[in-house]
Amino acid sequence: MNDIVQILVGLLLGIFGSYWLFSVFKKRKSSETTEKQSVILLEKIRNVYKLITVEGEFAEIYQYENVREHFMKLVSSKKKALLVINAKVNIGFDLKKIEMKADPDSKRIILTSFPMPEVLSIEPDVKYYDIKEGLFNRFKTEDLSALNLEAKEHILTKIPESGLLDTARKEALDAVHMIESMVQAIGWKLDYKALEIQHQDLLEKK
Repeated sequence: MNDIVQILVGLLLGIFGSYWLFSVFKKRKSSETTEKQSVILLEKIRNVYKLITVEGEFAEIYQYENVREHFMKLVSSKKKALLVINAKVNIGFDLKKIEMKADPDSKRIILTSFPMPEVLSIEPDVKYYDIKEGLFNRFKTEDLSALNLEAKEHILTKIPESGLLDTARKEALDAVHMIESMVQAIGWKLDYKALEIQHQDLLEKK
């Protein structure tokens, strides 16, 4: 009789031991899967990299003039050109600058800071008119390259007064909702309460 009891006790201990080991292994595996899932999700969001939200077009006229003096400043030579600049500008967000962290226990991605809108690209199309050269001051290939760079810089100075950056700021919430959709696709939640507080603080300061 004692032998049967010992056998039963041994079987029960074996069953409970096996169940405990199975539970620990399953919990650890689930935790590892969740951790891995959170890392993949954070990288997926960052790898979107740049998100364009606003596109603007500029048409500007730019006057270029250069004077060179020769022979101990006794002779001056002038070159000038009229530039017509048509440019397409893309404004958006660099998502690599997002500050966020994962909470695997509650399956949440916590968004703590969202980048300000910035100029992501400028595509200038420059046409030259009324080109005049001096005898000792002619346009060279490097001059045209420098003029193209000047044209781009000129457009950059016009962007703040265009209202494109303000428009992009208003569309920041759409960008957050896009991230939220990515997060929800794998059964997680996006927590961006910190951004709402920041937004409210900015409004109060204004």
